[in-house]
Amino acid sequence: MLAYKKTPPELWSGRTSDQKLYLHEKVDCTSFKALKTHKNSKTIALLGYACDEGVKRNQGRIGAVNGPEVIRRSLGKFPNHLADETQLLDYGTLYCTNNDMEQAQVDLSKKIAALLSTNIFPIVIGGGHDVAYGHFKGLRKYLGAKKIGIINFDAHFDLRLNTAGNTSGTPFYQIAKECQKEGSVFNYMCLGIRKDANDKNLFETADSLNVKYLETTHFNMHYLEHVQLILMQFIEDVDYVYTTIDLDGFSSAYAPGVSAPSPMGFSPDIVLESLRVIIDSKKLISLDIAEMNPTYDIDGRTAKLAASLVHYVMHAI
Repeated sequence: MLAYKKTPPELWSGRTSDQKLYLHEKVDCTSFKALKTHKNSKTIALLGYACDEGVKRNQGRIGAVNGPEVIRRSLGKFPNHLADETQLLDYGTLYCTNNDMEQAQVDLSKKIAALLSTNIFPIVIGGGHDVAYGHFKGLRKYLGAKKIGIINFDAHFDLRLNTAGNTSGTPFYQIAKECQKEGSVFNYMCLGIRKDANDKNLFETADSLNVKYLETTHFNMHYLEHVQLILMQFIEDVDYVYTTIDLDGFSSAYAPGVSAPSPMGFSPDIVLESLRVIIDSKKLISLDIAEMNPTYDIDGRTAKLAASLVHYVMHAI
């Protein structure tokens, strides 16, 4: 399999119109060979990260490698409310070959930096949550010493030690260690943490790294004002915000098609309200969706949720 592949236009389909009423009629499938600077229009780029090697190493359910394709298929059927001058580009998919997740992350970091350098807003669709390490590295490559805040919607800290190797459970620990080496602050907030999904060592690691987090018992609409407040406080202290959404943080009632499902997760409404706060700050620089596993999806439920999240963000930024 090629390490990078342009998206075939026929992957995008849905109802047809003569007014580009649907996203499959709006999107333009292109490649990095055609990358150019966009100065005067809002341009959104979708980029696939087809890798579940990290999930496999983390003893999770494999299948997320096929996540980018099903998210695209679902998203193509959604209505298009983007302005005529807004461009929606599909820059294809990066693949993990020969189980070399680390190379896939390096490739992703280069692509993220390239998209940002041409004034494009990247939305990465995965793929395991190891996507976060490559994504952050691309942001650092582009932003230099600017303060990057990471907001992760997730049931898990993904702060496992990588002494035995990198997995989908280690990306934020890897980022934390690199921040320490370069003398920068590790600005990380995780919303939706569950005690039944993280052992006590992970909580201790989070505390030692000064990670901000809300457990799922307080990440719901009953505590909306509190959630909004801590988000605004976190965002105020950084220059840019990178947002990552792990679909396994949602209750399996909404997202059965993930690597680590649970009925005890959060619901879409609090995530959408949180995203609104992030977007309104004007500091959001990029987004990714992780752990879409179509092997275990039911009636395309998880794919539709992922597509709805992407649809919301691309119309709100």
